[in-house]
Amino acid sequence: MIGVAARPRIKDVAEYAGVSPKTVSNVINNFEHVSDRTRTAVQEAIDALGYRVNIAGRQLRQGRTGMITLAVPELDVAYFSELAKHVTAEADRRGRTVLLHQTGGARERELAALHGFDAQFSDGVVLSPLSLLPRDLATRDRRLPVVLLGERSAAGTTDHVGIDNVGAAREATEHLLSRGRRRIAVIGGSVRGRQGTDRLRTDGHREALTAAGLPFAEDLVVPVRAYHWQDGARAATALLDRPAPPDALLCLNDHLALGALRALHEAGRSVPGDLDVMGFDDIEASRFSVPSLTTVAPDKEEIARSAVSLLLDRIDDPESGSPEDRVAGHRVIVRESTGG
Repeated sequence: MIGVAARPRIKDVAEYAGVSPKTVSNVINNFEHVSDRTRTAVQEAIDALGYRVNIAGRQLRQGRTGMITLAVPELDVAYFSELAKHVTAEADRRGRTVLLHQTGGARERELAALHGFDAQFSDGVVLSPLSLLPRDLATRDRRLPVVLLGERSAAGTTDHVGIDNVGAAREATEHLLSRGRRRIAVIGGSVRGRQGTDRLRTDGHREALTAAGLPFAEDLVVPVRAYHWQDGARAATALLDRPAPPDALLCLNDHLALGALRALHEAGRSVPGDLDVMGFDDIEASRFSVPSLTTVAPDKEEIARSAVSLLLDRIDDPESGSPEDRVAGHRVIVRESTGG
């Protein structure tokens, strides 16, 4: 048995397999011009010695750090923390480490991420922006690979991964309509301003009403200061105080919906008896509320997988083609808050 160091090296594998270190490197890098017999011998040596590729060393030799940045608005909003879990897992599977940054949705911090505030540490950025303007993306430094999550502010300028927010909100409203609900309030919605997530989801809600031959009531669209529990509770309470309160709440994230559920409980209203309540994002807490929450579930694993894949492709080949726009799947999960 050939003696090896505590951590085997390529030359140890080469000696064990009876080949040159260059041949071992060719096998590790999956070069084509290696015979099956040689490839098998090298793989058996790798397995026997427990050799592991020094990914960090390889990346440093290529002028890379092996790290990518994930910049999100708020980690205490469960959607972003759950998304971060999936991005981290996918990056780890691809041999990368994730640096996590919280922007607070502030434009100056999103700009800092966009222009590589960790350029000396990070090879690229996955960014979920709230405040960036189209010109920010159109004029960004192209040397830093960037993939955007959420809604695009400047189509065709940056790789992007998101869901069909219009279609998702349309399906959510169709579900509420199928339950016989007609006065559906949209908590967190917007009918004016740029095409952010709030506006797109409101547009999808409007499309469903129009298709059903029902009027769109702008006064039932309730903007919120933030997408937190207390904002949902506050909006629900205000809606109950109206002379003609709604019979369903379409909340544009699960935090808003769970806050609304609490407010309805404290007001003595039953769900889904008096009102239906529906959320967005399918965070883990939505399965454990009482009643459990009907929600739109974006495929967070697919979003993470696509974002990391796009970013690594750009890191490996910055000139690999035009920016891509990938749409991840979604589905409506019916639970107790709408009679499921």
